[in-house]
Formats: sequence, C-alpha cells, structure tokens
Amino acid sequence: MKRGVDLSRLRARQVCPEDFERFDLLLAMDRANLVHLKRGSRPEYHSKLGLFLEYAEAFEEYEMPDPYYGGASGFEQVLDMAEDAARGLIGVLTQTKK
Repeated sequence: MKRGVDLSRLRARQVCPEDFERFDLLLAMDRANLVHLKRGSRPEYHSKLGLFLEYAEAFEEYEMPDPYYGGASGFEQVLDMAEDAARGLIGVLTQTKK
C-alpha cells in the first residue's frame, strides 16, 4: 500500500453478455482484449468499447504494459499510467454530465 491504494479486497471477473447492455463503457487494457470484447458483443455495443489508456494525457501508449516484466519500476509505471488515464476519464465523464 505504498501509494495508498489497497487492492486486497478487489476480485476480477470475466465480462458477461449482460455487461454490454448494463454498462455505458467497457474499457480494455490492451488491443487483444479489446478485440475479444468486440467479438463477444453485438455490433450495437461496439461504441461502448475502448482502450483505457486512450484517456491518458501524459502517456502516448494505448496499451497498458504487463507490470510483471518490469520489476518494481514496472508496477510504478503502470500505476502512473492508470492514474493518468483515470483522471482523463473522469474529466471526460464530468464534461458530458454538464
């Protein structure tokens, strides 16, 4: 919890067909997973799909790297990227609500 983020209670799950209707936005961390989401959804839901890092402002990458291959600094970089993309996403979402 070095950066104040406690992930110990979070659990991942697979996307299910109902998610495409239930959620306004489904974001993948890389292009391979984005392709998987597109293949698993009907065309009318494709506009809800995208890459999380498209919302990052300080990074040019569109795919989140796997932190396990970068050691401790790899995890720090991924957290930096995720925080940047989250700020950008929040900015977009709050603009559209006004």
